[in-house]
Amino acid sequence: MANPRDVVRIPDAKVALSTASVYPESTATAFEIAARLGYDGVEVMVWTDPVSQDIEALRRLSDYHRIPILAVHAPCLLITQRVWSTDPWVKLQRARAAAEKLGASTVVVHPPFRWQRQYARDFVEGIWRMANETDVRFAVENMYPWRYRDREMLAYAPDWDVTKDDYRHFTIDLSHASTSRVDALAMLDRMGGRLGHVHLADGRGSAKDEHLVPGRGTQPCAELLERLAVTGFDGHVVIEVNTRRAMSGAEREADLAEALAFTRLHLASAVKVPRR
Repeated sequence: MANPRDVVRIPDAKVALSTASVYPESTATAFEIAARLGYDGVEVMVWTDPVSQDIEALRRLSDYHRIPILAVHAPCLLITQRVWSTDPWVKLQRARAAAEKLGASTVVVHPPFRWQRQYARDFVEGIWRMANETDVRFAVENMYPWRYRDREMLAYAPDWDVTKDDYRHFTIDLSHASTSRVDALAMLDRMGGRLGHVHLADGRGSAKDEHLVPGRGTQPCAELLERLAVTGFDGHVVIEVNTRRAMSGAEREADLAEALAFTRLHLASAVKVPRR
């Protein structure tokens, strides 16, 4: 009778660094650090840094550091309301064009703010329409209710829990899951085969969006990565952590190296195969 042995199965998922992870350093610094530490690519957060908005500048950085741009995060934040237009649909069109020109496979997008009424009303249908016009994935990201003391405000529409609506692809963000105080693994199950993208960060359930280095909070970061390995996930796992409190560039780089090591360690699964 054959004796089983353990082998390690690693999915095709690439591990990328979000350029937001080096803030307040620049987009250019993110490329440099990602290349030096051995990340598979970067996700460009389009925000107030002019380089993040400039396709040719991004292409030059990618070529110089020999590191691909795997995803583009559309400018959906409060601080980016005027980046690439004040029209949210124009922002998404420009994000898609950037992804196509840069060879990125994914555009990450947040659900609308509730005060963007017309945009919110047409959002689900509009995302489907845009997804049908390109090979780029529009991966809609789970968000969270805003909390202040004992009050809660629903800031996103149709819902911060994007699994309540019909999208072709999802991004799961574990820090956002922590802030919303939901079961991240249950959310992963609801996303199922439509999960296209992962923002990996930790949290402790604070009302603030913490984006801790994986392993420093209470979120099931390791378990989620191991599930991805078992299911053969072929999207991207993006380290999106907050390093603003780093006292030096060396400390920031150490945090990002730790996050990468954690991810590579757990993005593998021991499986039993028969020994011939």
